[in-house]
This record gives sequence, structure tokens and C-alpha cells, in this order.
Amino acid sequence: MVHVLVLALDTSSPSGSLAVLRDEKIVGVVSTATGEVYSSRMFRELEFLLGELSVRMEEFELFAVAAGPGSFTGLRVGLAAVKGWAEVYRKPIAPVSALEAVAVQAHSNAALIVPVLDARRGQLYFGLYRRAAGGAPGESLLVLDGEEYMMTPSEFFEAVRERAAGVEFAIVTPRPELFPAEAMQNQIAKLKAVVEPASSVLAPFIGQLGLRCAQRGELADPLTLDANYVRRTDAQLHWKES
Repeated sequence: MVHVLVLALDTSSPSGSLAVLRDEKIVGVVSTATGEVYSSRMFRELEFLLGELSVRMEEFELFAVAAGPGSFTGLRVGLAAVKGWAEVYRKPIAPVSALEAVAVQAHSNAALIVPVLDARRGQLYFGLYRRAAGGAPGESLLVLDGEEYMMTPSEFFEAVRERAAGVEFAIVTPRPELFPAEAMQNQIAKLKAVVEPASSVLAPFIGQLGLRCAQRGELADPLTLDANYVRRTDAQLHWKES
């Protein structure tokens, strides 16, 4: 049986992470939280991970990467690295949403999953993912409903209230503390939602999602790979139009 070796990279957040997968099985992960900028330690951590696993770059069949939303500089560095690897080793790229990598961690069986990431400056990244048939036996796919957005918490609650009216849903986030205030908790209670914590180490989930993208033929190359920065003006425009 031929196994697919996947290198997954997440630079959407300051901590960042790398993972190596053999098919969907995670065989190695590196994620550190330091004051050092991730772009300056990423290649050092990659060298460590490859050395620990005795794997060479040319052995990878797929590069999976977080394509956004997230830090402009972080995404730019991550995508540039993956484009270079894909060009040199002539292997495909699977771009994956960082929000989807949060959404797939949901334990809730709710029909609607709302992943949330910190966009800083008092704003949130989020999307609405609905469960759909078509996954592996006994599983379901999460399909993005509309766009991914960047909004303030008050705008977030308004958007979710309009789009998720009458539907059971779960908010999933690596940062539950983004919803600390009593007013926010009241909003969540009124919407009859639950808040689930998720891991901030996204590379393993990006690798698994990237492999599924490859199986569906949803791949990119160095020329077509692009970031999804989710600029606020675009997010608001798409929300108002939808």
C-alpha cells in the first residue's frame, strides 16, 4: 500500500506550527510559544522535525498550508515557503482555511459550527460551517456557508443571529476568553449556543484537511496559490449582500 506523506504548515497565528502526516495519521508536530517571530524560527523547527523523523523534503507528496485568515505577514511568509517547496520538489499544494481547521475540532453534533479566531484590535474572524453528507461512512463534511468574515463582537452576534436563526449551533475557538464579558455570555445564552475550546495548534488539522482536498482534486500550484486575508471592507460587503 502506498502512503501519502504530507507536510502541513500553519503561519496564520504568531505561535505557528508544523506537522508531518502519513495519510491522515499524525507522525510529528512542532509548535512553540516564544517571543521570537515565527518566521525566524520556522525553518529551524522544520529542520528539527525532519531530523527527528528521518524524513527528507523530497519524500513529501503534498504540502498543506493555512491560506488564511490570519496575520498578513505570517500568511505571506507561510505561502512563500510552500510555493518555494512546491516549485523545487514539483509537488501540489492544498490550501486550507484556518477557520475550517478550528471547525473540524468541534465535538458538538450541531448542524452549524461557527469557528472563531482572534483578529486582534477587538475584532473576530469567523465563518459558518454547515454539516453535509458526503464524508466517510459515519462522518459528515463541514461546508462553508457564504464567506469568512472579520467583525467586532457585536457585529458577530448580529450576523450569527440573522444567519443561524432557529438552528442549533456551536461556537468553536482556541480563545474562549474572547467571550468573557457577561453581556457576551448573555448573547450566547439567548442564541442557545455553546462555546467549545479548540487547540491553537492547527497544523495537524490542516494536514488532514489538505489530504481530503487532494483526494477531491482541490489543489493549487505556486502560481494559483493565494491568501485569504479577509479584509474588513470585503467582509462587510459580502455579509450585507448575502
